[in-house]
Parts: sequence; structure tokens; C-alpha cells
Amino acid sequence: MELNSNQIQEIIPHRYPFLMVDKVVELVPGKSCKAIKNVSANEMQFMGHFPGQHVMPGVLMVEALAQTGAIIILALEENKGKIAYFAGIDKCKFKQKVVPGDTLELNVEITKQKGPIGFGTANATVNGKVAVSAILKFAIG
Repeated sequence: MELNSNQIQEIIPHRYPFLMVDKVVELVPGKSCKAIKNVSANEMQFMGHFPGQHVMPGVLMVEALAQTGAIIILALEENKGKIAYFAGIDKCKFKQKVVPGDTLELNVEITKQKGPIGFGTANATVNGKVAVSAILKFAIG
């Protein structure tokens, strides 16, 4: 299932400038998602990170992965209208810098869920190379 930015905003509560997912390429509700974040020089964070040497902050890449995970969980009928809270990050590793002009491919798979708490494996790649990987924890509110 593919989703555009308007359809994404029907699932998760995030809005620009903090919506970090531009498009969903593949979605299996409750299981997995592949999404896209197009990194652009006109984004607010590049005014200060870093002038003259733009680098996407790692924390925003992790947020993009968390939002991708939220799409997986909140796309389930029983979770519509709820919020998926970011509850933790484990084994997070940054492998390469991401700059304006890059297309960040966001991949998240839900690996375990018990009640409102769950875990997912996540990675973001640019041109097939891993930029960040992590295990994410969430809580459905």
C-alpha cells in the first residue's frame, strides 16, 4: 500500500515542519513499512546545523524512523485515532552523514508487541548504504 503526505497525516498526528515522512512506498499494517524522507536544504534545521556544511541531525533521522513505526501501528483499525509514543531507543548507530539532496529510505519492522508496548527494528539508508540503525520502543496511548 502506498500513501502520500495527506494520507500519512490521516494516520499520524505529526504536521509540518515536524512531519518527517514524505511518502509511504510499502505498508503492511501492524507489520512493516518502507517510507521516504526527501532531505531538502530549505528545512528549518539547516539554518543552524550547520551553516555552510549542512548535515541532517541524527535525532531527526531517528524521529523519521519513529514516525514510520507509528504509521505501521496506527494504520491498524483498532488503533485509529490513537497516538504512538516514542518510548525508547536501543543499539542506535550512525554510519554516515545525510545531507540536502539525499533521499532517506526508512525501513521499520515491528518485531514484538504485548498490549500497548512494542518494539521494532529500524534502519535508514541513502543509495543502499545504512545511515542509521536502531531498535525502537513504542507505547500506544
